[in-house]
Amino acid sequence: MRFFENCVLRQAAGLAAALWLAAGTAAVYAPPAAAGGWVHATRVVVYKSRRQLLLINHGRVVKRFHISLGERPVGPKHHEGDMRTPVGEYRLDGKNAYSRFYMSIHISYPNARDRARARRLGENPGDNIMIHGLPNNPRKPRSYYLHHDWTHGCIAVSDDAMQWIWMAVKRGTPIDIKP
Repeated sequence: MRFFENCVLRQAAGLAAALWLAAGTAAVYAPPAAAGGWVHATRVVVYKSRRQLLLINHGRVVKRFHISLGERPVGPKHHEGDMRTPVGEYRLDGKNAYSRFYMSIHISYPNARDRARARRLGENPGDNIMIHGLPNNPRKPRSYYLHHDWTHGCIAVSDDAMQWIWMAVKRGTPIDIKP
């Protein structure tokens, strides 16, 4: 059943991506418990130490999600391969409905500050930092991915959470990643 559900959801995600690209905006229907109706995130805030991602609409938290981080979660990302999730202010600048994870949204890491720090250290800052769902071809049980830090520096969420985030953000949405 999971395979069939993923196929249907991927088709829906592809349609959502096409609509998002055409309209430049996305909204999501919030369950009745959440402030009634259509909402979108005007900002995303990630608290690494709390393992939380918040969707914010004009200063109000509309949804919270548990996250998994890079395998070395403490501290900011310094260079490619350090298994850390960045800390700083970025933008969500692209979506991929067909990534090797259940959808992904690109984070604009590295910013100018990150590049300057890496240059001082003589390192490559790395790139390709995403918010994404679980792996399409998992090598471990699903519960492992939901309860451990396992990425190479990305922010991972459950597939259900990824659907919410995908529909709630548009290109250019700011994301603040805090320690």
